[in-house]
Amino acid sequence: MKEQQVLKESERVLDDLLGGIPFLNSRERIYESPSARFIPDLYYEVTVGKSRQRIIVEVKSLGEPRQIRYAIQQLREYLALDGDAYPVVAAPYISNDTSLLCKENGVGYIDLAGNCFLNFDKVYIERRNYPNPNVEKRELRSLFSPKASRIARVLLTNPKRSWQLQELAREAGVSLGMVFKIKQRLLELEYAREEHKNIMLNRPEEFLSRWAESYSFRRNNMYDYFSLGSLRETERKLSEYCQDKNIEYSLTLFSGAALVAPFARYTRGFAYVSEGIQELATSLELKEVTTGPNFSILEPYDDGVFYGSRPIKGIRVVSDVQLYVDLVNYKGRGEESAKFLLEQRLKTQW
Repeated sequence: MKEQQVLKESERVLDDLLGGIPFLNSRERIYESPSARFIPDLYYEVTVGKSRQRIIVEVKSLGEPRQIRYAIQQLREYLALDGDAYPVVAAPYISNDTSLLCKENGVGYIDLAGNCFLNFDKVYIERRNYPNPNVEKRELRSLFSPKASRIARVLLTNPKRSWQLQELAREAGVSLGMVFKIKQRLLELEYAREEHKNIMLNRPEEFLSRWAESYSFRRNNMYDYFSLGSLRETERKLSEYCQDKNIEYSLTLFSGAALVAPFARYTRGFAYVSEGIQELATSLELKEVTTGPNFSILEPYDDGVFYGSRPIKGIRVVSDVQLYVDLVNYKGRGEESAKFLLEQRLKTQW
C-alpha cells in the first residue's frame, strides 16, 4: 500500500478507537504542528477528564522492523521538543515481534488488520493476534524459492558464521546477484545483520519458522513403496546401494530423526535420492503401492536439500535444518518430532 493510503486508513482506525472510549471527553485532529522542525503524519489532542493529551502518529507503508525502528527514531526527535506527547506508529500490519519493539520503546501502535496498543493517562487498549490480511506471499516465495532457500540453509546450518557475499554465493551454489538481492531483503526483515560488510544470521528461530511456513516436503516427487524387510534393514540397504553406485542420498523425516534426535517409534521410512530411483527400488525389492506404504523415496525438487548432510552410524542424514522443515510440515508426529529436534539440537547451536 502507498503511504498516503495507509495514512488515510490509519486516521479512520484511530478515529474509531478514540471514539469508542466512553470517558474521552473530546478529541480533535490538529493540522498545524507546533514545531516546523517536525510535522507528524497525524496529530491529535484529546481530553481525558480534566487533562489534555497530545497524540503524534508516524505512518509507514511497511511494518517491518527496520521501518518501525526508523519511525520510532523520528518520534523521539519530536518528543525532544514536546515530551508530553504520546507517540504512536501506524502501518498496514504490525507483527508480534514488531509490537514488542514498540512497547520496549514506550511507543503505541495501530495497524489496519485490527492490532493496536495505546497506553496513556487512563486509556489502555490492546488488541493482538489479528492476522495479516495482505500477507506478502510474493516476497516469501522469493525469499524461500528453491534457489534462494539454499541461502537459508547455509545461514541456518552455520548460524554463528559471518559471510562475505562471494563466499556465501559459492557455498550456496547460487549467483552473486541472487545473494545480494536476498541479503537486502533479510536486512529489511532483520533476519540478518551486517558486520564489517559481511552478513550474519539474526533471529534464527523466527527465520526458520518463516521458512517452514512456506515449505512443504511434498513439493518433492514422492515414490511410495512397501518393503518386506524392517525399516532399519531397508535404510541400510539403500545406503549401501547408493554408496556403491555413487548416488547422492540422505535419510529424512522419521528415518533421519531416529538417528539424530530419537523421539518415538516410527512405521514409515523416508529418504532423498538424487537419481536412479526405479533401479534402486528394483534392486531392494521394493513394491510400489498407492496405499499403505512403509517406505517413501523423495526425488528432491532442488539439490539444496543435501546441503549439510552427514554420516551417522554409517548412513547419511540431511542437516538438522532440512530435517526440521521436513518434519514440521508432517502433521501429527512430525510436528512433535520437529519440536523435539528444535529444543534438543537446533537451539543449542544458536
